[in-house]
Amino acid sequence: MQGKGKQESQSTGRLPVIVVKYGGNAMRSFELQEQTLEAIASMHGSRCRVVLVHGGGPFIAQTLDTARIESDFASGQRKTSPEAMPWIEMALKGNVNGRLVRISQNLGINAVGLSGKDGKVAIAEKYWIDETNRTLDLGQVGRIKTINTRLLKTLLDGGFFPILCCVALGEDGLDYNVNADVFASAVAGAIHADAFVLLTDVDGLREDVEDPDSLVSDISAEEAQKLVENGVVKGGMIPKLQACVDALNSGVGACFILNGMKPERLTDLMNGTTVATRITLNHG
Repeated sequence: MQGKGKQESQSTGRLPVIVVKYGGNAMRSFELQEQTLEAIASMHGSRCRVVLVHGGGPFIAQTLDTARIESDFASGQRKTSPEAMPWIEMALKGNVNGRLVRISQNLGINAVGLSGKDGKVAIAEKYWIDETNRTLDLGQVGRIKTINTRLLKTLLDGGFFPILCCVALGEDGLDYNVNADVFASAVAGAIHADAFVLLTDVDGLREDVEDPDSLVSDISAEEAQKLVENGVVKGGMIPKLQACVDALNSGVGACFILNGMKPERLTDLMNGTTVATRITLNHG
């Protein structure tokens, strides 16, 4: 793994710390979940400490459908009504998080399942979307205001594997559903992780989204932002790149976007041989 290149993590004084964001299509299959966590098991404890932050869009959709609550979207983001929020939390914390903890324990990793509400790890505030001539209200959708690292550092120093779902508490007393990329980026920055890894369903950033051979293997944050401004990068890759830039600006050593449909890429990452896009503040 190329980042700060240190075996001693600045954030814990021990092993390097990696924050992995997991969600979307990369976690649709239960088999893929097991393979991904098996790859993390080979890393955590012996070579690094891992914090896993997960979403669960497909499982949220299934849960809301079962509850007969319609999923409304605005500007590509799921609205979260007061009626939907408990069901979303049930899907993320009760279903997905619980299963990831169980798989991890069966693999011999001493996992601890959390949401941002536990120990006030994450405090959120209401997120509004400002569009031309209008402001969109997404309901109980939040953005991270502060991250409290005390609990996470205590768990990491104790050899535990924190698994966080992206639900946070607001100072107004409400629960908030937070975009998992944004949540994971904030966690990575707050604990000054050595690396921030986003798992998606492609090998990384492409100059041509239709051409797998156009993979960008190494890029600076400034160059990545230019690709967005020039329209080269589109759709769901834009918030992922922004999450990486935010993490780098908060002190993260390096960010990687890699294919979560191929869990072996995580293992390869530790050996510096993985297929991925590496993003740093500056080349070198």
